[in-house]
Amino acid sequence: MQVLGGAAFQRLESAINAASLRQRVLSNNIANVDTPYFKRSDVAFEEYLSQAIGTNGTPVLAGKMTNSRHIPINSSYPSPTPQVIIDESTSINNDRNNVDIDKEMSLLAENQLRYNLLAQQFSHQVKMMNIGIKGGA
Repeated sequence: MQVLGGAAFQRLESAINAASLRQRVLSNNIANVDTPYFKRSDVAFEEYLSQAIGTNGTPVLAGKMTNSRHIPINSSYPSPTPQVIIDESTSINNDRNNVDIDKEMSLLAENQLRYNLLAQQFSHQVKMMNIGIKGGA
């Protein structure tokens, strides 16, 4: 039995991996703020996750129930893989670099808050699982 292998843990793991990748990508953008012809990168994950889950909260691929006694098959959503996307469309400097240091720093702070929230949520899930297994508080 895989206690930490459920769909909720897989989604949390994917989100934490995406936040970690985003931290590296944003740090690389900041490090290359003065590099001529450098194009900033970003990580696409949340968009893919919302597409996988569906816009109204129901999964895109739901199981078909042919009997009212069937258990609905809609609790496991796919966990998409985060992807690095390079922004080639813009240029804010004469050297064709498109890194805005203020924007990158605010995105870095936002990502740090997101990562902390995900880590706390994961820790809470593990604590609840531990209480469920051992009993008591």
